[in-house]
Order: sequence, then structure tokens, then C-alpha cells
Amino acid sequence: MKHMMAGTAMALALTAAPAFAAGHGSITVAYFLEWPMPFEYAKQMGTYEEEMGVDINWVSFDTGTAMSAAMASGDVQLAVSQGVPPFVVATSAGQDLQALDVAVSYSDNDNCVVAEALEIDKDSADELAGKKVAVPLGTAAHYGFLKQMNHFGVDVASLDVVDMAPPDGAAAIAQGSVDMFCGWGGSLRRAKEFGNVLLTGAEKEELGILVFDVTSGPASWVAENSDLVAKFLKVTADANAMWADEANHAEMLPVIAKDAGMSEEDTMATISTFVFPTVEEQLTEKWLGGGATEFMGGVAQVFVEAGSIDAALDSYADNVNTGPLQSASGM
Repeated sequence: MKHMMAGTAMALALTAAPAFAAGHGSITVAYFLEWPMPFEYAKQMGTYEEEMGVDINWVSFDTGTAMSAAMASGDVQLAVSQGVPPFVVATSAGQDLQALDVAVSYSDNDNCVVAEALEIDKDSADELAGKKVAVPLGTAAHYGFLKQMNHFGVDVASLDVVDMAPPDGAAAIAQGSVDMFCGWGGSLRRAKEFGNVLLTGAEKEELGILVFDVTSGPASWVAENSDLVAKFLKVTADANAMWADEANHAEMLPVIAKDAGMSEEDTMATISTFVFPTVEEQLTEKWLGGGATEFMGGVAQVFVEAGSIDAALDSYADNVNTGPLQSASGM
């Protein structure tokens, strides 16, 4: 497991992202399918292009680690809803990424599911030893998996951990080829049809297992295009504010569902468990004012102790840039 993550981390560290030339008039933005968020309404309405004055190529990814690799190669300029763990893995390896906002906070939409036939729950989690687990390495799901196994006293070395993107992991647990699935979104919902979670979102939060995503981008590109980034974050914040008013749900839900590749029913079931902090909330000590940086250090330490990364940074303060978001708040 360490070798797989170390290889990814080394590739990220050795790949430099070229600077974006504003004259090109287009950028590429990464996002997730089956991960419904208000920004997708603005995406479908063309609001980002209208406010930013550039064409946007939206590309879907399966994992946050793949987003990091795409930003390292220069193929992607911004990533929406990248999990903090893959962000930490990349920055710990030397990739100069910056977190620009808190895209979404969630705890019930990222979890591990144990196959129903095993009849293992939180009171018998020690019976997981020797079982096969599908985990997308270096992601929020991986972090949550490690924290849960630590809580239950299960030695990760005793498990057969297989690196699988959530869609593949969900298919594997459905077919009975793995004993436990870890992932998020639509894949998690499908996995639950074949098993049960060990801990609820609230129980995880009590253990300090926070789960939130950020909008991220290469530091050099962000520095050269701070005004463009601020406009992007402003459109996102406006979409979040629009969704916060339930009177807009009837208009927004069908659009978001279509963009996410989900039914309206599943979209509502998923997005209702999400929290989208306002810009003002994001800039407080709890989030980008200090809390996020501290949390990144904690995530890195868990990965170091698990042998998943070689070392943590002394501080992740330089990897959080509130400048564009502060500018967006004044627009």
C-alpha cells in the first residue's frame, strides 16, 4: 500500500504544472460525477463562463488523487471538491497546491461498508482481520478507513487492502469479491445495498473524523490568475446561497441531478446530507482561518503513522490561500 501511494506521490512531486496563459481564454476544471452540489446549477447555466470571461472545459474524475495528478501535469487548473486527504498526500510530496475554499462538509456521505453476509458491526469489528477491503488510496475514504480501524483496534496490516476507485469498489462488494468497501457518493449508496456501515457520520465526528472537500489549484497558476479565481469562487458561493433558500430547490434540483448523472430522488437524498459553509463561515478560525491547516497536519500524521507517506510538512499554512475568497466576498 505504501509503495503504491509513494509512487503516486513521487510522480506528483516531480511533475511541474506549467503556468496558465490568460490569452488562451480557456481553463479546465475537475469535478466528480454522482456528487451533487449547487455549483453544478451555475455550471449548466453557463454562469462561470459569463462571469469569468473564459471558456471552461469541465472534466469528471473518480478520485482526488487523480485530480492532483492532472493539476501536476498542467491539464487541470482548478479542482472542485477535492478531498483533504488526497490534497495532503500531494502537498506532502512537494506538489505546490493551494486550498482556496471549503467546497462542502459531509460525514454521512463518505464511509466504509461491510458485506452483509459477514454480519460484522461496530461491536464485532475485530472480526475484520484477514478480510479484503476496497479502498481508494490517498483519499478522504482512505483517511476515514485508517481512523476507523485505529478506533476498533484492527491492524491494517492484517487486512488485504486493494486500491479501488469507489465505482469499482461498489461493484466488487456487490459481486462478493471484497469484504468491505470504502468510498463516497453514488458508489457508497450502491454499496449499502449489500452491507452496513460500522459507524454513522455523527459517530465518526465524535471521534474527530471530519470530512470536507476544498476547491484547489496549483499555487503558481492561482498567483497569476487570482482575479479569475476570485470570480470562480464568487459564482460558487452565489450558487450555494441560492440553494440555501429552499424556494429555489424546485428550479435547481433537476439541473443539478442531470449534471451529476443521478435521479432527482437520489440527488436530493445525497445533497441533503451536505453542508455548504458561507464565505464568511469559511474565513473563520474553524475553517480556513486555522482549523483547516491544523486538520491537514492531523491527516498527514495519520498517513505517516500508517506508512502511507514518508513524512508530513512542518506546516500546511502555505497550502491554504484565502486571498481569492476574501476578494470574492467583496464582489
